[in-house]
Amino acid sequence: MPEDWREAVEQTINLRAFSVERLRLPGQHGPARVIGLIPDQIVTDEYLLDVREEAGALCADVERDILKIAVVERYGRGRVGVGLLNGFGLRSGAIASSVAHDAHNIVVVGTNDGDMALAVQEIERLQGGLVVVEQGKVLDALPLPIAGIVSPLPAAKVAAIMERLESLVAGLGVTIAHPFGFLSFLALSVVPRLKITDLGLLDVDAWKIIPIQDEEAEV
Repeated sequence: MPEDWREAVEQTINLRAFSVERLRLPGQHGPARVIGLIPDQIVTDEYLLDVREEAGALCADVERDILKIAVVERYGRGRVGVGLLNGFGLRSGAIASSVAHDAHNIVVVGTNDGDMALAVQEIERLQGGLVVVEQGKVLDALPLPIAGIVSPLPAAKVAAIMERLESLVAGLGVTIAHPFGFLSFLALSVVPRLKITDLGLLDVDAWKIIPIQDEEAEV
């Protein structure tokens, strides 16, 4: 094994000039494609929902459980795909993970761009992990510095931190079991129907990137 093995496996998150502006989702108030969660399933549905807009960008709508979701490419190419999600239940803040099957880019879901960006940046700082953010503060995290997906901590310690994270996320409104596990499959581009990737919103059945909004779409 080469002498620089530690850097090779512990310095794997390279976001290439990521900023909160990369999470902006241009659009107008009206019908938009939204990833619809199905309870206890990793397959998703496709919803066409009326989505609000501010300053020319589509926004989360907590009262209707419409959140923003993004995949941030972590291998230095600089790609960011942004979409919308329904059924997660988050009412404040953001959560992010560098465990995101199969490419293990960073996947983040949130109620606002600022908290989402902070969660992504904290994962970069940790060089991998699971993160919970609210109102501009990192509430807690599980570092995963080995290839961005593995912790060096003993299993019992990891389990205790996971329990703490899931309790925090439940306090932010999420009711689904194992939310970080659920989140990790929302970027899995081989399981129908809609998934989010670093290239954008993917229609898995048609195997193509599709727009969030169509001019002719109707709710």
